[in-house]
Amino acid sequence: MRQAEIRIVGQGLAGTLLAWACEAAGVRFHLIDPGHAAAASRVGAGIINPVTGQRLVKSWRVDALLGPAVTAYRFIERELEVPLLRQLRVRRELRTVREQEIFAQKRRTGELDPYLHPLPDREDAFLIEPVFHVDLPRLIDASRQRWRRRGVLSERSATAAECSGGDLPTVACLGAAEVPWRRVVLERVKGELLHLEAMAGDAGLTRGAGGSDEIRNDGHWLLPLPDGAWAVGATYDRTALDLEPSPGSRELLLASARRLGGDAGWRVRAALAGWRTSAPDLRPVAGWLPGRPGQGICNGLGSKGALLGPWLAQQWVDHLRDGRAFDPAVATERCTFPG
Repeated sequence: MRQAEIRIVGQGLAGTLLAWACEAAGVRFHLIDPGHAAAASRVGAGIINPVTGQRLVKSWRVDALLGPAVTAYRFIERELEVPLLRQLRVRRELRTVREQEIFAQKRRTGELDPYLHPLPDREDAFLIEPVFHVDLPRLIDASRQRWRRRGVLSERSATAAECSGGDLPTVACLGAAEVPWRRVVLERVKGELLHLEAMAGDAGLTRGAGGSDEIRNDGHWLLPLPDGAWAVGATYDRTALDLEPSPGSRELLLASARRLGGDAGWRVRAALAGWRTSAPDLRPVAGWLPGRPGQGICNGLGSKGALLGPWLAQQWVDHLRDGRAFDPAVATERCTFPG
């Protein structure tokens, strides 16, 4: 079995999970990351939801990817000795007649099994489980401390020469910072969410929102956080030019929190914004860049990063250690710039 040594540039979710997969497989690595405050992973919800969207479809490859993702996060939890993963459920509220019709049809066909769980005498709501929440900021920060202590993390920006991979095979896990390089075709989308607290005296709020193990979702979601606060999100803005939280998104998300959790008062603890990246076909990207030896990419996790990230990292490790080809659905050749 071949041993490999690589440089990983970027320690958001993709870079963190790639480094963990390398560590578990005995693949030596060195990380370079300055600690980007605007990284999507630091503000991402970290929700792994098997059924999403107004058309109520299974997340891409969820049947195959969910189990290995849970196993990967449980392994990291044990190594770091910090809690990272919670099992929850989603109460999906159906706001339109069309959504109710889609639900009825898919309930009959069993298309959403085993995740769909009808509610007695309800045609306008159902439960989705299992659902998981990954504490992304804790995962990234605790991992960073580990690799800092072990001397495998350089806390700075990578140079152009390092990104070129001339001296050492390099995998760029740069998220939205990859876009200016124009090596692969990626779309950058701004997402915003709010962290909320119940106003004093609103003790019934958590009961109205389903309790500490239930996410409410009707297009936006209301997520109970481990510390007793809540997160509501998320917005998608393809025209944004900066990461300043916007007043319009704040009001939109507050209205969603009131709708999903009742009209009791909310106090905004934090307004967060970050860039998501995705390829035109909404699939992640992994592999070497054609015609550029030593330059690799791991990117495009979009809004499903908590589910897709462990699998994408394993794609890289299987390639580095055993020479396996990348899955064609994520291979770089499908979305690189001409020339």
